[in-house]
Amino acid sequence: MKDINYGRDKVTGNSSFIFPKGEKLTSNELLGFIAYNETVLKPRYKENMKLYLGKHNILTAPGKETGADNRIVVNSAKYVVDVYNGYFCGIEPKLSLLNGSSKIDEIARWNRQENFFDTINEISKQCDIFGRSIASVYQGEDARPHLMYSSPNHAFIIYDDTVQRQPLAFVHYQIDNSNNWTDAYGVIQYADKLYRFKGYDIEEDTNEAGYAINPYGLVPAVEFFENEERQGIFDSIKTLINALDKVISQKANQVEYFDNAYMYMLGFELPEDAEGNPKFDFKNNRVLYVNHIDPDTNPQIGFISKPDADQMQENLIQHLTDFIFMMAMVPNIQDKNFAGNSSGVALQYKLFAMKNKADSKERKFDKSLMQLYRIVLATLFNNKQDQELWSELDFKFIRNLPEDMASAIDNAKNAEGIVSKKTQLGMIPDIDPESEMKQISKEKTDAIQQVQKLSLPIDGLKRDDDVKKEQ
Repeated sequence: MKDINYGRDKVTGNSSFIFPKGEKLTSNELLGFIAYNETVLKPRYKENMKLYLGKHNILTAPGKETGADNRIVVNSAKYVVDVYNGYFCGIEPKLSLLNGSSKIDEIARWNRQENFFDTINEISKQCDIFGRSIASVYQGEDARPHLMYSSPNHAFIIYDDTVQRQPLAFVHYQIDNSNNWTDAYGVIQYADKLYRFKGYDIEEDTNEAGYAINPYGLVPAVEFFENEERQGIFDSIKTLINALDKVISQKANQVEYFDNAYMYMLGFELPEDAEGNPKFDFKNNRVLYVNHIDPDTNPQIGFISKPDADQMQENLIQHLTDFIFMMAMVPNIQDKNFAGNSSGVALQYKLFAMKNKADSKERKFDKSLMQLYRIVLATLFNNKQDQELWSELDFKFIRNLPEDMASAIDNAKNAEGIVSKKTQLGMIPDIDPESEMKQISKEKTDAIQQVQKLSLPIDGLKRDDDVKKEQ
């Protein structure tokens, strides 16, 4: 951990901001954190986003004075992010309550209204690119909690200096065209109050809506992260990505060089004009012509060429490509060796590294989601007991893979009597065990009621027959 030299500000090795517990930041200390985010962290965030968007270094490299100068981008960064993020949360995560409370329906309704899982998908992608992302909760005019997410380019969470590293404040800021961090303005939110700031001026938020008091009793923001080091998925392969762009571009230059190779003609006599010049466009046809040579030598014709390094380039391209996917721990699903092997066990081995990576990320997300719902439920429910349901929430991320439904159903059938009904239904992809069990129960109830309705006329006829016999 090191000081930022702006009062009591500190930053850890994984770029987390630390401040003394229970204290409020002065304007100088607040701007100190903003300055560090702008000058140290943001350049890396911007570099990563440029790589993801395909704005690679090769496009701005100094140009060549002569010869072909192709600039080709192989956007491996976007590929590994999109494949990994789709694998991790391409399928909507399942949410349930361990105690079976019916309040799960109200939570699910809030999720739909807030497009919660689409937001989680975007947060996950930001984590892959930047290494971290921030979700925050605010109280709308309808007096209900609402969700938004922010990139670390202009938002961060400050933690206290205890062992638990509890959130102390959430800062969301903007900087206009001046690009001077001393002109930053925004909001700093503590667990008790919200403050607005502009430059060195910090004022308590006393707007007419009365939101100066934090209604949640908690810092209304949660940091999501890819790993404890706050590294993006392609931070370790940026040099490989740039090297691959360079090699591919050089190969394109070489192909163009051979297309434009000069032909030489030695010892030939071409027709000449009145001034004795050959009737031939040597420049546009890229021909070198020498007619007066030793008469004892034979005429020669050919192309001027440099040594062909095609195989060497192909080997380097293959090595760089292999290293990119190996270090990113994301398989190249376009690789012919990957696609050609349909064995389920072999496929699991090829996905093993990515699965381990996703499992680790899921544990980090579970922790952040619990804290996020703790904030949301503080105002979504009025009952104290319901507000504590965040500790009963269970999240299940489903890996997005092609599924053999027939085999999955067979496996579920074979598990009959061995595992619970909930576990058995959970073995079938795209099935929510909770809702499916409710539907099965409803169908059974409906069937019983239908049988009872059909049996009523028969019972009535029997009673009529009994009455007639008695008469």
